Amino acid sequence: MINGFLLKGYGGFYYVYAEDRVWECSLRGRFRVKDQEFLPGDRVNILPEEEEEENKATIEYVEPRRNVLTRPAIANVDQAILVFAMTSPKPDLNLLDRLLIQVTDAGIEPILVFTKLDKYKEDALNDGSEGHAITDVYRKIGYDVFEVSSETGQGIDQIAVRLTNKISVLAGPSGAGKSSLFNALSPGKKLKTGQISLKSKRGRHTTRHVELMVCAGGLVADTPGFSSLFLPEMKRAELTDCFPEFAIRRRLCRFNSCLHDKEPNCAIKAALETGEISPERYEHYLIFLKEVIEAERKY
Repeated sequence: MINGFLLKGYGGFYYVYAEDRVWECSLRGRFRVKDQEFLPGDRVNILPEEEEEENKATIEYVEPRRNVLTRPAIANVDQAILVFAMTSPKPDLNLLDRLLIQVTDAGIEPILVFTKLDKYKEDALNDGSEGHAITDVYRKIGYDVFEVSSETGQGIDQIAVRLTNKISVLAGPSGAGKSSLFNALSPGKKLKTGQISLKSKRGRHTTRHVELMVCAGGLVADTPGFSSLFLPEMKRAELTDCFPEFAIRRRLCRFNSCLHDKEPNCAIKAALETGEISPERYEHYLIFLKEVIEAERKY
């Protein structure tokens, strides 16, 4: 028996990465009878067939999952690499904060990667701006933030180290450079990259399905681009836990049930006034709070 990870299922066969190679696997009858759902990232035990050089095997056992993402559908994820361009297109920070809530709620570590650093520096020289205000906000909160250029290679090695022996998902909007980042991390394994529409400045989807690929000593899923993302089901009081800069101050509020909206003596609003909390992050929090409350009333 060999232990490995399911990469993808296709045409009735399942492809498993184990012992530094990919095995084409069929299912034991008991799995077909149970109609069990298999997901990329599932840890499985396989039994090689007698002709081992053919890399064919059967799946004998599926281990319990540590976690599951539904968008994308993948199991046992260690970390989510949230990829956003620093420019061209400008980052959708509302979407970024939604993704942060999604992965935080699932118990998955988020890593923020801002691409097109070379283009951003070029634009900064042209308009005279200084600093990386966008990335500084999230770095100050405590998130792991990286600024990279797939064109020049700057920052790529730092990301590669974080992928080793991990199952990671690349998530973010189309046109942010997910496929270009993967190609820079894994030379020789080229994913199709999208172009930015000159009219809308938005990317075109290039990834249509989910599968794990070997990359930088780990397994990575290049996932379909998100155009929208619903918040996970939660109670209104739980939303604060998804904002680290809010969570550390919540006990300083006058009321234990404070939602940091219209309540008096709110520590979060006080920190907002002193510049300790980003106004844009707070604005997103209020938008999400309204959505959570509306969803609460439905169930």
